[in-house]
Amino acid sequence: METVLTEQRRNRRYELRLPLHYRVAQKGAVPRAGSGTTCNLSTTGLSFRCRRMLPVGAHVEIVVDWPSKYADIYPIELQVTGFIVRSEGGRIGVRVTSRKFLVESASAEPYLATA
Repeated sequence: METVLTEQRRNRRYELRLPLHYRVAQKGAVPRAGSGTTCNLSTTGLSFRCRRMLPVGAHVEIVVDWPSKYADIYPIELQVTGFIVRSEGGRIGVRVTSRKFLVESASAEPYLATA
Protein backbone atom coordinates (compact mmCIF):
# COMPACT_ATOMS: atom_id res chain seq x y z
CA MET A 1 0.00 0.00 0.00
CA GLU A 2 1.35 3.42 -0.97
CA THR A 3 1.12 6.40 1.35
CA VAL A 4 0.58 9.79 -0.26
CA LEU A 5 1.50 12.89 1.72
CA THR A 6 -0.05 16.22 0.82
CA GLU A 7 1.32 19.64 1.67
CA GLN A 8 -0.31 20.97 4.86
CA ARG A 9 1.00 24.53 4.69
CA ARG A 10 -1.42 27.30 3.80
CA ASN A 11 1.18 29.58 2.24
CA ARG A 12 3.73 28.83 -0.44
CA ARG A 13 7.31 28.47 0.78
CA TYR A 14 10.14 29.97 -1.24
CA GLU A 15 13.51 28.22 -1.18
CA LEU A 16 16.04 31.00 -0.53
CA ARG A 17 19.55 30.78 0.92
CA LEU A 18 20.21 34.21 2.43
CA PRO A 19 22.44 35.33 5.33
CA LEU A 20 20.68 36.39 8.51
CA HIS A 21 21.26 37.54 12.07
CA TYR A 22 18.97 36.61 14.94
CA ARG A 23 18.32 37.56 18.56
CA VAL A 24 16.40 35.21 20.84
CA ALA A 25 14.69 36.42 24.01
CA GLN A 26 13.11 34.06 26.51
CA LYS A 27 11.60 35.07 29.83
CA GLY A 28 14.12 34.62 32.63
CA ALA A 29 17.06 33.90 30.31
CA VAL A 30 19.92 35.93 28.91
CA PRO A 31 19.20 36.98 25.29
CA ARG A 32 21.18 35.04 22.67
CA ALA A 33 22.34 36.29 19.30
CA GLY A 34 23.92 34.64 16.31
CA SER A 35 23.90 34.23 12.56
CA GLY A 36 22.65 31.67 10.09
CA THR A 37 21.24 31.08 6.63
CA THR A 38 17.62 30.90 5.52
CA CYS A 39 16.34 27.60 4.10
CA ASN A 40 12.91 28.81 3.03
CA LEU A 41 10.35 31.44 3.88
CA SER A 42 6.69 32.34 3.41
CA THR A 43 4.36 35.03 4.69
CA THR A 44 3.71 33.04 7.88
CA GLY A 45 6.91 31.07 8.44
CA LEU A 46 10.66 30.98 8.07
CA SER A 47 13.15 28.15 8.34
CA PHE A 48 16.86 28.71 8.88
CA ARG A 49 20.05 26.91 9.84
CA CYS A 50 22.40 27.96 12.62
CA ARG A 51 25.04 26.37 14.83
CA ARG A 52 22.99 26.50 18.04
CA MET A 53 19.96 24.73 19.40
CA LEU A 54 17.40 27.42 20.15
CA PRO A 55 14.54 27.02 22.65
CA VAL A 56 11.11 26.18 21.23
CA GLY A 57 8.57 28.81 22.28
CA ALA A 58 11.12 31.63 22.52
CA HIS A 59 10.56 34.99 20.83
CA VAL A 60 13.01 35.66 18.00
CA GLU A 61 13.95 38.76 16.00
CA ILE A 62 15.59 38.09 12.63
CA VAL A 63 17.23 40.39 10.08
CA VAL A 64 17.69 38.86 6.61
CA ASP A 65 20.13 40.49 4.18
CA TRP A 66 18.02 40.83 1.03
CA PRO A 67 19.84 40.07 -2.26
CA SER A 68 18.67 43.13 -4.19
CA LYS A 69 19.06 46.84 -3.54
CA TYR A 70 16.53 49.67 -3.57
CA ALA A 71 17.16 51.87 -6.64
CA ASP A 72 20.17 49.59 -7.27
CA ILE A 73 22.02 51.50 -4.52
CA TYR A 74 20.59 51.10 -1.01
CA PRO A 75 20.75 47.80 0.92
CA ILE A 76 17.45 46.16 1.85
CA GLU A 77 16.80 44.13 4.99
CA LEU A 78 13.83 41.94 5.81
CA GLN A 79 13.04 42.26 9.52
CA VAL A 80 11.01 39.38 10.94
CA THR A 81 9.70 38.68 14.44
CA GLY A 82 8.06 35.49 15.59
CA PHE A 83 8.24 32.42 17.80
CA ILE A 84 10.41 29.34 17.46
CA VAL A 85 8.17 26.34 16.76
CA ARG A 86 10.85 23.77 15.85
CA SER A 87 14.54 23.34 16.70
CA GLU A 88 16.14 20.13 15.43
CA GLY A 89 19.72 19.48 14.39
CA GLY A 90 20.57 23.12 13.75
CA ARG A 91 17.44 23.75 11.69
CA ILE A 92 15.03 26.26 13.23
CA GLY A 93 11.36 26.79 12.32
CA VAL A 94 9.73 30.15 13.10
CA ARG A 95 6.06 31.17 13.08
CA VAL A 96 6.19 34.74 11.79
CA THR A 97 4.13 37.35 13.64
CA SER A 98 5.42 40.45 11.81
CA ARG A 99 7.65 41.30 8.87
CA LYS A 100 8.77 44.42 7.06
CA PHE A 101 11.36 45.49 4.54
CA LEU A 102 13.72 48.28 5.56
CA VAL A 103 15.96 50.29 3.28
CA GLU A 104 19.13 51.95 4.54
CA SER A 105 19.30 55.42 3.03
CA ALA A 106 22.42 57.44 2.26
CA SER A 107 21.99 59.15 5.65
CA ALA A 108 22.27 55.69 7.30
CA GLU A 109 18.80 56.14 8.78
CA PRO A 110 16.69 53.10 7.81
CA TYR A 111 13.18 53.71 6.59
CA LEU A 112 10.25 51.49 5.79
CA ALA A 113 10.07 50.62 2.09
CA THR A 114 6.67 51.15 0.50
CA ALA A 115 5.47 49.56 -2.70
